[in-house]
Amino acid sequence: MPNLSVQLGPLTLPTPVLVASGTFGYGPEYAELIDLNQLGGIVVKGIALHPTKGNPTPRTAEVASGLLNAIGLPNPGAEGFIQEYMPFLRQYTVPVIVNIWGKTVAEYVDVARRFDTVEGVHALELNVSCPNIKEGSAMFGTCMDSFRAVVAAVRAATALPLIVKLAPNVSDIKEFARAAEAEGADAISLINSVPAMAIDVETRKPKLANVTGGLTGPAIRPFAVKLVWEAAQAVTIPIIGIGGISKAEDALEFIIAGASAVAVGTASFTEPRTVLQVTDGIAEYLERHGLESVDSLRGSLNTGSDAAVDTDSETN
Repeated sequence: MPNLSVQLGPLTLPTPVLVASGTFGYGPEYAELIDLNQLGGIVVKGIALHPTKGNPTPRTAEVASGLLNAIGLPNPGAEGFIQEYMPFLRQYTVPVIVNIWGKTVAEYVDVARRFDTVEGVHALELNVSCPNIKEGSAMFGTCMDSFRAVVAAVRAATALPLIVKLAPNVSDIKEFARAAEAEGADAISLINSVPAMAIDVETRKPKLANVTGGLTGPAIRPFAVKLVWEAAQAVTIPIIGIGGISKAEDALEFIIAGASAVAVGTASFTEPRTVLQVTDGIAEYLERHGLESVDSLRGSLNTGSDAAVDTDSETN
């Protein structure tokens, strides 16, 4: 039987398949549908220092091959999450990764410090790339100076393994990946949702109250795979590949491109067992190809001699 465990810096995952932040709530929402202990890890919905209501409705809109959303990161705040949800999560052996965000560097630091000694929290995911709020996260993900400052500050504030979630809408993903590594990240995750919008042509109004939102689902997977491939050639720290995974073959693309682990997001809304089906499919693939572990597959893409990371598309 292939070894499905993977290392994300000091953090060991029992399988390479996590659930992505924002798509799985805080755990109880899915606990009656699947065995949480079979997950590679739970990345909980984004937590700020103080409670946040999020954006007005409508917050979601279905589009071709994807979902457009502008939820706005509603959450109970750090103390509310610790009191309300951590007792539940401590019942399980599954690694718990807390996604954190703030409007200022100081807020990021404060929330990171609050989780630093909380029993049952195994790592932090630094959300510096959410496109659905008007200040804070989105700015930090696309401005290099701000990005470096917040990663360095949070790294200094916590001893927990630190995963930095990268924005897709940057000029060079390699530079942001290298910066995260240089400032002390133990791993990076990518991609976050892609900034997008949809319009109701009859009313001539945006389909989201926030006007714009983030695109997720199958539509973004090829884009996400490309960025993971580029980032994997720029850094030595592990990568979590995210974007449009709905079956094992999708996850295998990310791993072959260089990801150590993957996270299932939007697909959980339509089929809660997707994460388990993906895990089983990866195990079957490894066994069928005579591979002993996920690591033996990671980064095995055969591009041929002419491929290069910096090559632009010449399709007209």
